[in-house]
Amino acid sequence: MAQQPNDGSGRAPVAIVRPTTSVTSGVAVTQKLVSAAVAFGNLLKGTYGPNGLDKMLYKTNGETAVTNDGAKIVAELLVKHPAAKAFVQLAESQENACGDGVTGCIIFASELMRESGVLLEKGLHPLVLVRGYQDAMQQTITTWHNNCHPVSINDKDILCSVALTAMTGTAVESVGDALADLVVSAAQHVARQDGDDWIVDTESVRMAKKGTGSLSDTTLIKGVILDKNLDLEKLPRKLTAGNVVVLSCPLEIEKTSYDAEIEISTTEQWSSFMAAEEKILQDKAQKIIDSGAKLVFCAETVDSRILHQLADNDICVLPSMEKSGAEDVALATGALLIDHVDSIDAETMGRFESMFVETYDSPEGLRDRLYLNVGEDSGLITIDVCGGGGAASEEFVRGLYDALNSVAKSIEFGYASHGGGNQHITAALAIREYAESIAGRERLAIEGFARALESIPTTLVANSGNNMLDGLLELRSLIRLGKGGCGIDSSGKADELSAVWECAHTSLHALEAACETACGLLRVDQVISARGD
Repeated sequence: MAQQPNDGSGRAPVAIVRPTTSVTSGVAVTQKLVSAAVAFGNLLKGTYGPNGLDKMLYKTNGETAVTNDGAKIVAELLVKHPAAKAFVQLAESQENACGDGVTGCIIFASELMRESGVLLEKGLHPLVLVRGYQDAMQQTITTWHNNCHPVSINDKDILCSVALTAMTGTAVESVGDALADLVVSAAQHVARQDGDDWIVDTESVRMAKKGTGSLSDTTLIKGVILDKNLDLEKLPRKLTAGNVVVLSCPLEIEKTSYDAEIEISTTEQWSSFMAAEEKILQDKAQKIIDSGAKLVFCAETVDSRILHQLADNDICVLPSMEKSGAEDVALATGALLIDHVDSIDAETMGRFESMFVETYDSPEGLRDRLYLNVGEDSGLITIDVCGGGGAASEEFVRGLYDALNSVAKSIEFGYASHGGGNQHITAALAIREYAESIAGRERLAIEGFARALESIPTTLVANSGNNMLDGLLELRSLIRLGKGGCGIDSSGKADELSAVWECAHTSLHALEAACETACGLLRVDQVISARGD
């Protein structure tokens, strides 16, 4: 394959590729792609659902991480095979689109490829498989929408259930009920109506890692939290409602664009020079004092003389902030980020309801933590995540973000669905019934799609330690009997789960993305490797 055969003309054969290049075609391609896909799916299967176990990741830099989050696991993998790379892209696509559902997406895609391998060995053409999968996917979408439950932004019970389902099996599950309520409140706060639709700005929700206390101490602040030590002890540490100034310029003597030398020959000249400098600083401070502001946040340095003058007037100042922190304060309070004290007026200042500074003991010593509560009009909302620091806090935050994204998508798309694999079994039964009307070979692909759908509830059963076949048959029976709210519960049994909801959009998007990836891989007829492997 690397070169043309000798045709007997006496001419040298034409080399197309390097001799080390390997070309794999036909069934061997399928075997390679299926093997890689199945291996990828098996890697994540054990982490799925409420009884999913964790993976310990040992990174190339020597750090370790323990997690069962599919997106995190996939992001840390150094994959080599083209099919595995396609699955990594699939995981990234699901995470970027929905913020959750990566594990279920990968498992379903893996099962589609497993079914493809069996059917291709039986002689089915790849394009027949592709058409069958696409047809089955359309039937799934129809069934999914028909069995979804409408949900509005005010349906807090259902939204809390969606959040709780997303947190199930994660590090935050232990206090899920309380955290679910916080997540829903956060989503409701940052939601805005656009005509008849709702848009939930999840980018306006911050997660602050306190690193102390227990997870149950986690609270929600309608404002921002800043981990920054106060520069002066006499700065006020508690304030009631007032105005906020946010500066992007330094509060000090402005430096000239050019170097200049001033010759001072007498003490009077020196005194006059210092007095002029002092007057400039006093004027800057006085403009802030006259504005009535109680809080000043500055992304640059503040002269100590100004700092003391403002502190003497019970004005709290936080200098040398990170630009992102100053922008968050401005967004939360409604202030404008201004670059000169002359721009301070009623239109550029923001408002806050209360402020207090908490001092706590950390491994680095005593630290200050400023809580700025803006109230209902806050442009930002912050969840103060308590509990262990380091990797534990990261897992807590990751679990909360999964829940937040699921709630946000449920509000935006207006639907929720029963959990525990309910929708997957319902769709599988509908697809099997539809397959009875198909006379051609596509029927085999459609039935394979149905079996792949059933891999989701069977994985839930398997991870609980129960028999997969028994659980599957029992769940099928309950759904056929008209018990539409049934699914696999936390013990791995088929039971009524009418109060368990999940984000319908997230789970359906996972199926669509997985189907698209599987169909893309099935269209591959050759694997060409320049490395020869």
